[in-house]
Amino acid sequence: MVLDSAQRLHDIWGKTLDGVRFGVDEIPPDLEGLAANASPAPMGSYTPATGGEGPMITVYRRVVEQACSSVEELQDLVHDVVVEHTAEMLGVAPETLDPVYRRRY
Repeated sequence: MVLDSAQRLHDIWGKTLDGVRFGVDEIPPDLEGLAANASPAPMGSYTPATGGEGPMITVYRRVVEQACSSVEELQDLVHDVVVEHTAEMLGVAPETLDPVYRRRY
């Protein structure tokens, strides 16, 4: 689902997203610390480019899955998380990045 969303954004934005890596981690780092502080767990993150590696958009699988009650909802939420963090990386509004952002529910 993450790769499908990344491909959709690449189809729209082309070379702007060349070198951006997209991935999935099971849980966010320091989940215990977030829980101890009663902070909500993030559904994804953006990590700027470092050294020879491009920027990274990560979706936290368990957090996103727990927020959904159906496969269709999961697919929509995964896409929205990818769009939100890619928009953060580019410094644009998510609605600007993808016109279907949050319009499928």
